[in-house]
Amino acid sequence: MPLVLLLAAPVACTGTISDMPIDIDIARVAGLARIALTDDELAEYAAQLENILDHAERVQALPTEGVEPTSHPLPMVNAFRPDVVTGSLGRDEALAGAPEAEDGYFRVPRILDES
Repeated sequence: MPLVLLLAAPVACTGTISDMPIDIDIARVAGLARIALTDDELAEYAAQLENILDHAERVQALPTEGVEPTSHPLPMVNAFRPDVVTGSLGRDEALAGAPEAEDGYFRVPRILDES
């Protein structure tokens, strides 16, 4: 796929999200990301971006007076188990699964120089 940077014109999408027009050159962004896009793909992504911005504009136009902000649409309840003290593994049990043990410790390969 050839990289089409000079042939594609910037896609201008205007919306009232920030009361400023949004001007995104999809071909330039693709070039910065080192992604090769054809003219058909550029047109497809421009249409998708236009749909996304239109949807965001419709969401922003919704009446939200008197609606409290939420971080999640459903009520969240923490599901913690009771904190119960239980026994732990003994040293011999823990070392039984180790590939190598020495003098009651796990034996691991040396990662530092001898000096």
